[in-house]
Amino acid sequence: MNKYLNKVIEEVEAKNSHEPEFLQAVKEVLCSVEQILEKHPEYEKAAILERITEPERIISFRVPWVNDKGEVIVNRGYRVQFSSLIGPYKGGLRFHPSVNQSIMKFLGFEQIFKNALTGLPIGGAKGGADFDPKGKSDNEIMLFCQSFMTELYRHIGQDVDVPAGDIGVGGREIGYLFGQYRRIRNSYEGGVLTGKDICYGGSLARKEATGYGLLFYVREMLKANGQTLQGKTVTISGSGNVAIYACEKAVSFGAKVVAMSDSNGCIYDKNGIDLDLIKQIKEVERARIKEYLRVHKDAQYMERTDEDSPIWEIKTDIALPCATQNELTLNSAKKLVQNGVIAIGEGANMPTTQEAVDYLLEKGVLVAPAKAANAGGVATSAIEMTQNSIRYYYTFEEVEAKLEKIMINIFNDCKVNAEKYGCPKNYVAGANLAAFQKLANAMMAQGIV
Repeated sequence: MNKYLNKVIEEVEAKNSHEPEFLQAVKEVLCSVEQILEKHPEYEKAAILERITEPERIISFRVPWVNDKGEVIVNRGYRVQFSSLIGPYKGGLRFHPSVNQSIMKFLGFEQIFKNALTGLPIGGAKGGADFDPKGKSDNEIMLFCQSFMTELYRHIGQDVDVPAGDIGVGGREIGYLFGQYRRIRNSYEGGVLTGKDICYGGSLARKEATGYGLLFYVREMLKANGQTLQGKTVTISGSGNVAIYACEKAVSFGAKVVAMSDSNGCIYDKNGIDLDLIKQIKEVERARIKEYLRVHKDAQYMERTDEDSPIWEIKTDIALPCATQNELTLNSAKKLVQNGVIAIGEGANMPTTQEAVDYLLEKGVLVAPAKAANAGGVATSAIEMTQNSIRYYYTFEEVEAKLEKIMINIFNDCKVNAEKYGCPKNYVAGANLAAFQKLANAMMAQGIV
């Protein structure tokens, strides 16, 4: 390993030894850019790696609120403003019990590269809280969001930091957050949050964007390797926005989606998933995916009993992990390969463990990496920011066409860089190489800041 690279990795490990998710994300990126470092010795003198792996700012704060029983609850909130090199900080908010500083830093680090790949002027950030929206009333969620924004508002702005949604933060939560921000600031700053409802400044196609973008990328990846989605069997983990709209777009491209999941287990329907029913269960009833069987009694439900979701045991051509980080383990990857999988499309953030990624690439499986393949959401958020700034709104078809073009460009950047640096078909490395060069060049141009 390059001497400079090795030194930085050791330093990052020493400083962040208690943050496994962050270390995983850093090593995955840094180990794939070694060739660039060898061609650009000036990067060492400018401490590019040391600066790119250290957040510009980490904000941690308490979030007190009162539940429906009158009890005072205190959660912890975060905003990791990782990099504003190429634009205002941009990245989602996650409300989930697993949220901690390591996960926020890993997500923020990934966001820098993802946002750079879009070609749009947006930096990278991530935030959230260890609050679980599941089982909470609308009133409790509103009170939590208002308390959260009462602290966060002082750190964000449409030209400073623009949060959006993520796990546990959908249209309802964004609405409550935006309402409180507008109340505190006494002004309408439409571009301060993205993922807003259409009725107060949101963008058409934003809800569909990440799932659609994933399929645009996977389609291009398959096309470049003499394949197509037509007639392929697809399994999709998760049943939130990303999974639902990945399913919708996959079907429109002629694929057959046979399985989806949630944290409790998965459903398998050999006849093809009834997406309208999934939307009813998840978007309206907010129920568990097992409810699918009340209508389709011939479908199968497989309960999850350990870290490996049973969905990866189902024979499929294409697997799309769209739930959460590190959900696809080496053990699951081996089962997928054994069952003849040809491609993986990462819809969630870092959903595949490093060991599993290495194994899949070694076996010749095409891997669409998250920082490239799920960039459609943030790309469309940037399009929403543009619409807020010009006070004009595009049609659904206009937004989707812009999204498709962005995703095609992202894939082409990944492909070109993978080939240029001698790792053709390794789009994981290609994504890292393409994004890193853009960020490193911006750092060199702006001096030591």
